[in-house]
Amino acid sequence: MDVWLAVAQVATLVVILAALHRPLGDYMATIYTSGKDLKIERGFYRLIGVDARSDQTWQSYLRGVLAFSAVGVLFVYLIQRAQAVLPYSLGFPGIPEGLSFNTAVSFVTNTNWQSYSPDVTMGYTVQLAGLAVQNFVSAAVGIAVAIALVRAFALRRSGTIGNFWVDLTRGTLRLLLPISVVGAVVLIAGGVIQNFNGFTDLTTLGGGAQSIPGGPTASQEAIKLLGTNGGGFFNANSAHPFENPTAWANLFEIVLMLAIPFSLPRTFGAIVGDKKQGYAILATMASIFLVSLTALTILELVGAGTAPAAAGGAMEGKETRFGIAGSTLFATTSTLTSTGAVNSMHDSFTALGGMMPMLNMMLGEVAPGGVGSGLYGMLILAVIAVFVAGLLVGRTPEYLGKKIGPREIKLASLYILVTPTLVLTGTALSFAIPAVRADVEGTSIWNPGLHGLSEVLYAFTSAANNNGSAFAGLTANTPWFNTALGVAMLLGRFIPIVFVLALAGSLAAQDKVPATAGTLPTNRSLFVGLLVGVTIIITALTYFPVLALGPLAEGLQ
Repeated sequence: MDVWLAVAQVATLVVILAALHRPLGDYMATIYTSGKDLKIERGFYRLIGVDARSDQTWQSYLRGVLAFSAVGVLFVYLIQRAQAVLPYSLGFPGIPEGLSFNTAVSFVTNTNWQSYSPDVTMGYTVQLAGLAVQNFVSAAVGIAVAIALVRAFALRRSGTIGNFWVDLTRGTLRLLLPISVVGAVVLIAGGVIQNFNGFTDLTTLGGGAQSIPGGPTASQEAIKLLGTNGGGFFNANSAHPFENPTAWANLFEIVLMLAIPFSLPRTFGAIVGDKKQGYAILATMASIFLVSLTALTILELVGAGTAPAAAGGAMEGKETRFGIAGSTLFATTSTLTSTGAVNSMHDSFTALGGMMPMLNMMLGEVAPGGVGSGLYGMLILAVIAVFVAGLLVGRTPEYLGKKIGPREIKLASLYILVTPTLVLTGTALSFAIPAVRADVEGTSIWNPGLHGLSEVLYAFTSAANNNGSAFAGLTANTPWFNTALGVAMLLGRFIPIVFVLALAGSLAAQDKVPATAGTLPTNRSLFVGLLVGVTIIITALTYFPVLALGPLAEGLQ
């Protein structure tokens, strides 16, 4: 029964995404190539002093990304610290310094890691003016960077790659905002709450007292998922019935997470003028997604381990409303799209099952990845793949008519080294520094041993890859984790963007070379297989040793 339910859900999801792929992908291509500005956009450009017709060099584009994000971090930090004097604070005090820093960085970097219980920590003003706003603009920044790289492949001998402020504005106003409004209405119809009721005190059937929170949930839920953000309005995230009330709402939330990332390859193909290139990228993403989903579902259905065997199934930490199939589909989607939302507790998965969401993030979340970040991550891997192919046949590698020379391959190589360095360094320091280790083992880890290592490894993997999900058994609201994870989120977001935009500048400056008999076709199944192989091998070689110390060792006990 569970197997057929899983197949039915995946088949339904494929049909919906296939129906959305072409119109949404073409619409996004129109957004970022149109020469016309909306009236509201022209007003905004005048307000901030931007010439919408003036394109930027990659350095100027990068300065725009960094300056905008820095202002966002400062604003979200200050609004949290001042929460006690803001309207709709619900009587909550200001957020402590360390947690405010961690949360501000988390939402600005599209990570949405939460070291706190949102429904008993954040008032409505902070949720709406701080967190929800960043859900929109951090997602728009990711798409803008991806479009800048795509644009570079299409340009010839250009010193510019577009205008960041135009890309940011159009992505927010023309794409994310209208779809989020429709998504919020659908979620409200499905039972997600949307109010300003505060807390309602009730008496339970057993005679106990319980305080039920309300809040403007549907509006934040829609963009949390559409923008692959992931921060929950409630502590239980998308396992909470006020956020995710029914099985069909669960499937709709999965569609929201996948709609833009799986449509962006169509946008890529349309902008570079070769739709088959987009299909090749899409096929690569879909192949990895389906293999990962299948592996996780099988591991959880089998339920290997003493406790699941005794209980007759691995249902700990999973919602009976969604079952194993609904939980594994959601978990695979959220960790392959950098969303970080959860409808089940990954910490309660079987040992090898819990490794799969971790692996999804270690892949770089490129199948299909976060909005924008998944596409530019996959294009970086495509550059690596054509370079490898060029070495094998002894020819200068080319991708979409652009030569992949020493500068391009160095930038691509540096890109793929950033997150593993942050993950492995952060995990190592958590146990190598005596004072930090004592705090981690005494305060943060509730389940010592192999699983405790997995919890810390998962936390740094999630932070550095800007995912935001967590193994729930780790207490992360400590000085060490607030600081270390905050730094990992910042560096994991913006250092790769530096390399992406530098690569875009290098590619845009080139002319296109004509294809020859020795040019590797990058729109066929052979290249798809090569790209899948490169993606997996890079991850396996980098992370296998630490996985062998954590989830693999635990699963093989």
